[in-house]
Amino acid sequence: MARWFRSEPMEYISLIVNEDAAHDCLADLGNLGVIQFTDLNPDLTPFQRRYVSYVKRCDELERKLRFFVGEIEKFELELVSPGTVDDFVNSSRYSSADGSKKSGSQLLESLEAEIEGYETQLRELINFSEKLTTEYNEKIELQEVLEKARRFFLSDAPRLAVSEMTTGRGDYEEGLLKYDSAPRPDLDMRFSSITGVIMSEEKTRFERMIFRATRGNCYVRFAPIEQPVADPETGLLVDKSVFIIFYKSESIELKLKKICDAFSAHRYSLPDMDDAASVEKMLSENAQELVDSRTVLLKNQDTRYRLCQMLSKHAERWTWTVLREKAVYHSLNMFKADVSGMLRGEGWVISESYDAVRDAVERAHSNMDLAMPSLVDFVAQPWPTPPTHFITNKFTYGYQEFVNTYGIPRYREANPALFTAATFPFLFGVMYGDVGHGMFLFCAGLYLLWNEKTNETSKLSEMAEGMHTGRYMITMMGFFAVYAGLIYNDMFSLGLNLFGTRWSFDTENGVEEGDVAEMTASYGSEEAVYPFGLDPMWHVASNELLFFNSFKMKLSVIFGIVQMFGGTLLKGANALYFGQKLDFMYEFLPMVVFASSLFVYMVFLIFYKWAANWNSRMLSATCLAPGGEGWGSPDYDGVWTECESDTGLCTPWGYPCTGNDNTATLCPLNYGGSGDGCQPPNLITTLINIALMPGVVDEPMYAGQGPVQNILLMLAFASVPILLLAKPYLMSQASHSAAHHGDGDKEEHEDHEEHGFGEILIHQAIETIEFVLGMVSNTASYLRLWALSLAHSELATVFWEKAMLTTLNMNFFATFLGYGVFAGVTFGVLLMMDVLECFLHALRLHWVEFQNKFFKADGIRFSPYSFKQIIKEASS
Repeated sequence: MARWFRSEPMEYISLIVNEDAAHDCLADLGNLGVIQFTDLNPDLTPFQRRYVSYVKRCDELERKLRFFVGEIEKFELELVSPGTVDDFVNSSRYSSADGSKKSGSQLLESLEAEIEGYETQLRELINFSEKLTTEYNEKIELQEVLEKARRFFLSDAPRLAVSEMTTGRGDYEEGLLKYDSAPRPDLDMRFSSITGVIMSEEKTRFERMIFRATRGNCYVRFAPIEQPVADPETGLLVDKSVFIIFYKSESIELKLKKICDAFSAHRYSLPDMDDAASVEKMLSENAQELVDSRTVLLKNQDTRYRLCQMLSKHAERWTWTVLREKAVYHSLNMFKADVSGMLRGEGWVISESYDAVRDAVERAHSNMDLAMPSLVDFVAQPWPTPPTHFITNKFTYGYQEFVNTYGIPRYREANPALFTAATFPFLFGVMYGDVGHGMFLFCAGLYLLWNEKTNETSKLSEMAEGMHTGRYMITMMGFFAVYAGLIYNDMFSLGLNLFGTRWSFDTENGVEEGDVAEMTASYGSEEAVYPFGLDPMWHVASNELLFFNSFKMKLSVIFGIVQMFGGTLLKGANALYFGQKLDFMYEFLPMVVFASSLFVYMVFLIFYKWAANWNSRMLSATCLAPGGEGWGSPDYDGVWTECESDTGLCTPWGYPCTGNDNTATLCPLNYGGSGDGCQPPNLITTLINIALMPGVVDEPMYAGQGPVQNILLMLAFASVPILLLAKPYLMSQASHSAAHHGDGDKEEHEDHEEHGFGEILIHQAIETIEFVLGMVSNTASYLRLWALSLAHSELATVFWEKAMLTTLNMNFFATFLGYGVFAGVTFGVLLMMDVLECFLHALRLHWVEFQNKFFKADGIRFSPYSFKQIIKEASS
């Protein structure tokens, strides 16, 4: 955990490698994954880099592999994994099938040749399949057109012809011109026709367009095709209809063809339908061609399937290999060729891995038997801003990403994730506290842990991947929800009498509304304390809500102030670590004084009020008759003293009551105020009066409370101007003294000093206002712990009472329905929506209330040159 508190120390190094061994060096360094290279050629465009041709070749290979994957997915085949990423990275990288070693360029060339051959073969099969599919779909449409047209001419055409001949004969007899011989109506009245196929949804528009374009001088008939057919152009299954159009004019024919083309209707040429033999011959030939085309198509599909099946066994391995090679050449593009034949690179390396980097570079050069040695050395400071890197495990990774989502910690800054790992699930549990609901969440986390290895090797959706990453967080959230539920003694809104209640009712006449429960043991004794959590009797008390509100509200304030004060202490730890004396003396210390004077003191008052024996204090200011009822009660901590009084009443400490005494007179503590220490105060009123009525404490809890609060208030007020002005003043003085060392640039120094002091003062004013007002608003913000817990328990109560209790006294069927409603709303609202709500509120408390006290969140994330990380990111 100590290593997780601050990021790993980094070193800025320089590498000088031989150009011939550069590829092998980078391959070994990518296997280590501990170095982040700096681009030494920022002025060059990507197309001006030294190894851009190799990167382009890798891009082309990636394109071909994506094409392979797309075709494999069409057959719903699974890609065969070459094993784990670790095994692939650690395997022999440049060995061919016969075991001989290959250089990086040779490996790339052999991979290109192999993939190119498979791509050519697959594309030929796809093009042939597309051509065959188009022809096959056209033959299906032609078959439907032939059958529908023949049916039309056998049924409707003779009747239409008789009608036309009758009309033609009448026109001849009544014509103005007399012919020597009568014309042949069967030839003169013969119509031309266009046949084809159109989508059924376009039929109405198609017919309307034909009617308007030809002014009704054509005859259109449609016949729907029973089964959806594949469109020859798109290959999609659509509902289509056969159409046949009769017309007489050539000009109409041109219009009809244009309309058919506009509606993407496929036209087919048919033989003379009066020639039955030709029609039958064409039908039989087309049917045979359909059978042959289907056979060839199935053979082509089978060949493509077997080829894709073979490619599925190698595509993943080829993809990983190409990614590795591309990463090598991309990193080499960041190197600079200062000397011919040598390459120089710079980058950040984890300090403890420096020796491993040097050994990897030297090993690559020794394997190449190169005369010129390599060089790995530290770069002299000043350095660029170092990146931030934390070594995490399965448990800590999720919490670190939780913090990184908000911002990357500065280099060597205190890491909020270390504390978030404990406080985030705990605060979630405070809001979600319920034994039953928390157990569901805990079991869900255990299920994710049980399937951890399976999920790590599977390709998960974005949501499933997020839940897998946060599996330990979910488990901890469930655990703390159960823990808080046991503290609240709350399970599905019901109290658990695990250890036996410490309260009892007088059950002789039964328990009725308004009865008062009495403790089974004396107040303050061990027997009167419930062993763990709250007594279940509070769940049936009439003042249940008042008690739980007070308890949870105070807990929320305590947890909030403790967490915020802890964040302020981390600010001081950062200042000490980085040697920032001004920040420590004039920012951290005033902040601690201000927070302690008002807010830590608030926590002290809460605990003091809880610890004080108010039964004894209030009893000491109560008038009792000596020897009468209540006299000698063990609730009083002092010695019972009798007195002589006209009224016959005395206080336990022996003060004679006159009948006109107030609490301050009867109380023996003499703390001042109206209560004199014998009356429990209202803490909110006490805290408000610290600022509004300094020195006045109406209901004090200890002697000298007023003067103590005055001193604390003065310290709080004094810390604010120190926090605001001290640091800017001292920094301006330091800048002013430095300016006197150079008299020639005196005016320039004065301008710079004035400008710098103004910026520092504005920044410090923002810092001061944010802290002072933030302590107030953030403390109030922690009351969401109480509000969310109250909402959860009240919703659970409503669901139980309205869905279950109201149906239990009816009948079995009503109870069954009631349980269904109860289970449904519990799952949907409390186990889904409320989990998300509590998660988001706990998230906000850490990102805003806790982290803003010390967290800068402007660091640079360490992005190592790592084959393992590159492959995992590409596979996700």
